[in-house]
Amino acid sequence: MPFAELLAVYEQLIASQLADATKLALRFVILTACTTTEVLEADWSEIDIDKKLWTIPAARMKAGDAHQVPLSSEALQTLLEAGVEPSGLIFKSPVNGRALSNNTLRIALQKRLGADSTVHGLRSTFKDWAAETTGYAANEVSEMALAHKIRNQVEAAYRRGDLLEKRRHLMEDWSQFVTKGQNKVINLMEVSQNE
Repeated sequence: MPFAELLAVYEQLIASQLADATKLALRFVILTACTTTEVLEADWSEIDIDKKLWTIPAARMKAGDAHQVPLSSEALQTLLEAGVEPSGLIFKSPVNGRALSNNTLRIALQKRLGADSTVHGLRSTFKDWAAETTGYAANEVSEMALAHKIRNQVEAAYRRGDLLEKRRHLMEDWSQFVTKGQNKVINLMEVSQNE
């Protein structure tokens, strides 16, 4: 889905009559740029509201490394609407209390909201937006936000950091774009000042 089209889809999502768990989970997928499975299996024990951080354990990550996801204001609001608990699934089915199925989000996106995209394809929407409208260290910050492994072994050996603060700014800008349609181009000078 082209990123400009996501704005209308997100507005429709907010106004939709989808079940709360489905609506909140799909919002969280969009706002965090995480995979469907990562979101649907998210547990309250992984969330640090005060630090605005979601730490996905290594066991649930494709690459086998824990992944920290900085939470934007809108992502935090989504969690608050889900009703913060000490532990347990965040987005559970009201029918059986288990994790929602991947098909639930796919049907919501494609059939209920009429979007011509898969849920996983929304990660590509995020990547295109970051590459085309921002100046966040070109590719590095968005790749880390998507939890992609560095394929070049030499570069991977030297890269130790996780660019968390840069990713925090990136995710807040993404959230503002999605929720308000502010297609803000990030000035490279502004990014360097935020380091």
